[in-house]
Amino acid sequence: MMKSLYDVIVIGAGPGGLAAAIAAKQNGAADVLMIDRDLELGGILLQCIHNGFGVEIFKQDLPGPGYAQRFIDQALGLNIEYLLDTMVLDVIPPAAPDEHHRIYAMSKRTGLIDVQARAVVLAMGCRERTRAQIRLPGSRPAGVYTAGTAQRWVNVEGYMPGKEFVILGSGDIGMIMARRLTLEGAHVNRVLEIMPYLTGLTRNYVQCLLDYDIPLHLRHTIKRIIGRKRVEAVETVLVDERWNPVPGSEEVVPCDTLLLSVGLIPENELSRKAGVKVDPVTGGPVVDDGFQTSVPGIFAAGNVVHVYDLVDWVTEAGLQAGKWAARYALGLSTAAGRVPLKAGENVRYVVPHVINPAALANESIRLQFRITQPIEQPVMIEVRDGEKVIARKGEPYARPGEMVNVTLAPKHYDDVQKASALTVSVVKR
Repeated sequence: MMKSLYDVIVIGAGPGGLAAAIAAKQNGAADVLMIDRDLELGGILLQCIHNGFGVEIFKQDLPGPGYAQRFIDQALGLNIEYLLDTMVLDVIPPAAPDEHHRIYAMSKRTGLIDVQARAVVLAMGCRERTRAQIRLPGSRPAGVYTAGTAQRWVNVEGYMPGKEFVILGSGDIGMIMARRLTLEGAHVNRVLEIMPYLTGLTRNYVQCLLDYDIPLHLRHTIKRIIGRKRVEAVETVLVDERWNPVPGSEEVVPCDTLLLSVGLIPENELSRKAGVKVDPVTGGPVVDDGFQTSVPGIFAAGNVVHVYDLVDWVTEAGLQAGKWAARYALGLSTAAGRVPLKAGENVRYVVPHVINPAALANESIRLQFRITQPIEQPVMIEVRDGEKVIARKGEPYARPGEMVNVTLAPKHYDDVQKASALTVSVVKR
């Protein structure tokens, strides 16, 4: 029977939510509840039947469902409660110190659910950008889908959305689907990317496009979609450095299906309703090193904060958020001494946004970020307090499609304690 008050409630049961719930339970939270709108635990991983998951955590190359099942089994083994096919409608922070977070949700089986939590973890993941959001011109025929929708149809439902494909965007889902569709007998004519560089992982470019002779056209986009009832063709065009079409570069490419792989957006409608501060660059909550948001007792983890390259890192973030959510629920966490992190040279943003220097006394803090422009030569990642370099790490290159990491260790404790702000930069060596 569902309780009226939980120590920790996790919204979302994908890789981030599962990890958060497990960590909360393992760190002393007696009553933990996961709420998910889907019909099964595991989130988006259930449709990701390709391998590439678990290399960081398990040192194994697993398919998505196999990776998810390990954490599902662990959560069930800990007797963590969960509600599926349930939509969370609102998260209301406490109005007074003696009150708790209130969560309203709706399920067709139980109706309206009103439940409270001492701490909340937001783990709603992200969603794909649609045709409307990138303003693709042309009529509105059938045959225009996001890459994730096509992935679910092919891998879960057993339907082929078309035979002759063009893919817009070099995001990881699009490249993975280019390979998947080819293996199912379809023809992928080309992948178009408006940027002058790849926006997904290089390994997916090699394994999914190069290995299957699928052309990638950089600095290209779609000028219009042709077709009335069904897509018949797309008109592609080269763009200049300001994304303006280059006259005379148009080409009509026959196809019956257009897939869009043009970016992911963190799902933060609930975060905003709860009053959580959102970073305008990432579209996700501003968080500290324990993944606590600007609202005390509300934590966030996974792609709801920023879009990760690897599910292993989503899991790591979930474990951290769940641990600190449990500590908050038990009255054990402290929040003294915050040092903001700033994006420096060639850096778009940094997560976490602020850190508690005291945390460095016991554990390292991983900083993750994306760069603004590719540097195809050795680079140095620097964490500075003004002109003073606190931490430094070398890498052979830096690319916008690949997340960059640098770690602050306990040995940096004294320097971080003295800092008023830290700046993260990527410079050529």
